[in-house]
Amino acid sequence: MAKKQRRSRQQEEQVETAAATHEDAPAATAAVNAEEEAAQEVEGQSPDAANGGVAEEGKGEAAAAEEEEKEVSFDELGLDEQLKRALRKKGMTNTTPIQREAIPLILEGKDVVAKAKTGSGKTFAYLLPLLQELLKLSSEGRVRKSAPNALILVPTRELCQQVYNEASSLLQLCTSKLKIVQVNASMSDKDIKLALSGPPNILVTTPACVATCISKGIVQGSSLKESLSMMVLDEADLLLSYRCEDDLKALVPHIPRGCQSILMSATSSPDIEKLTKLLLHNPFILTLTEVGHAKDDVIPKNVQQFWISCSDKDKMLYTLALLKLELIQKKVLIFVNSIDMAFRLRLFLEKFGIRSAVLNAELPQNSRLHIIEAFNARLFDYLIATDDNKTKEAKQTNKENRKDSRGSRKHMQQTLDAEFGVVRGIDFKNVFTVVNFDMPPDPAGYIHRIGRTGRANKTGASISLVSPEEDNVFEEIENMLQNIEKKDTNCILPFPLLTKNAVESLRYRSQDVARSVTSRDIQEARRQDIKNEILNSDK
Repeated sequence: MAKKQRRSRQQEEQVETAAATHEDAPAATAAVNAEEEAAQEVEGQSPDAANGGVAEEGKGEAAAAEEEEKEVSFDELGLDEQLKRALRKKGMTNTTPIQREAIPLILEGKDVVAKAKTGSGKTFAYLLPLLQELLKLSSEGRVRKSAPNALILVPTRELCQQVYNEASSLLQLCTSKLKIVQVNASMSDKDIKLALSGPPNILVTTPACVATCISKGIVQGSSLKESLSMMVLDEADLLLSYRCEDDLKALVPHIPRGCQSILMSATSSPDIEKLTKLLLHNPFILTLTEVGHAKDDVIPKNVQQFWISCSDKDKMLYTLALLKLELIQKKVLIFVNSIDMAFRLRLFLEKFGIRSAVLNAELPQNSRLHIIEAFNARLFDYLIATDDNKTKEAKQTNKENRKDSRGSRKHMQQTLDAEFGVVRGIDFKNVFTVVNFDMPPDPAGYIHRIGRTGRANKTGASISLVSPEEDNVFEEIENMLQNIEKKDTNCILPFPLLTKNAVESLRYRSQDVARSVTSRDIQEARRQDIKNEILNSDK
């Protein structure tokens, strides 16, 4: 309780003393750092002296870390000349930590379990050695073509598309041609058979889809056992949470014992251990210290974290203030916990001339990909995304469907895509700010949301709107970050740029508009989105 009160007082002081004119988020952090240095000087110490005799030791550790993290180019990894040329054309010269550690191990033929934060380059960490092996087999005429030679399994269709695009972009720049296809559960059996005719060298799909293909005889298990030489499980920690365990178990008998298996994950969990025992043989495990520092593996240094205390009913008001007054840098990804709230917020912002889009599991895959591409192309700067809170949404949708079935048949049945995920897997381009409109249910969800910004060493920021009902999960997140960073001070700072007067100046108009957005409007907007996509669909 005392901790909450201290936070409340701290935010009140910062909000009331904040400048009426705003600056960008880095200035806020500079101010906080200045206050810390001033406090140290009052105690008679300079910021450097405050560390005492530890300073020299810290320098030694920094030098060792710098030596350890010395840049390694792709040319030094012994890759095929075609791949090196393709990487150069893509403007990629140096490896990331996970790439320089994982690629040599995979090239040696070892089974590998690797943990790496979102945006660390783990897709290329397995794609490059996979393509290297297939190019080598192709040049030696040893490629078996009765079934795919490599299988890449991912939890969601969005990630399936992303991995396919990355691999295709490399293969397009290679002279030796390898065939790669992606299939998913939304495709008809006829389309899947057509895609797998040949068959391809690389198949990118979900566990559910490949299990269905085997059970229906579209892919012969005996042929797969003869041809498969490498299997990758990307975002492996999510596969079991997407109810893929039975599908993976059904796949196990068709995997040859000599098949090399790779597990890529953003977190450690019992699920990873379960998959490792199920699919890998004596794997090499890349631990946290081998792929980067613990702190960097959770929240990168280049991402600033802020929070705002407000009531649940005031969250739309504070979101409006942040966007209307341009206090946060674009592009902005806003996370909510329900589809209804996503559409309510979109309709609310529209009435103030702020264009946004909603990304959710109700839309077909192609429609979701179109929205992501439009956001990445900056056709709009604000994207509202529903989190992977499927259980709550499924119950809500089932309830609505039962209600609809008792009424008119004109009501549309709304079903959620079980292979949809936003927090992980989707490569949002150049997102600077992540806004937690609703707090995630647990600290792990917070980490994955924040991982959407600060990618590829770019700067980023996050702002969490915390209601009194969310204080407990906020404290869990704070405690986790403090334990990781090994410090007693708050890791998430009060947002200093939004003044109380600025918020109050928008309150009455905001309340009027919020009241005008009714439940009927929300349901109509949801239906209209689906109808528009049906009308605009290629099929």
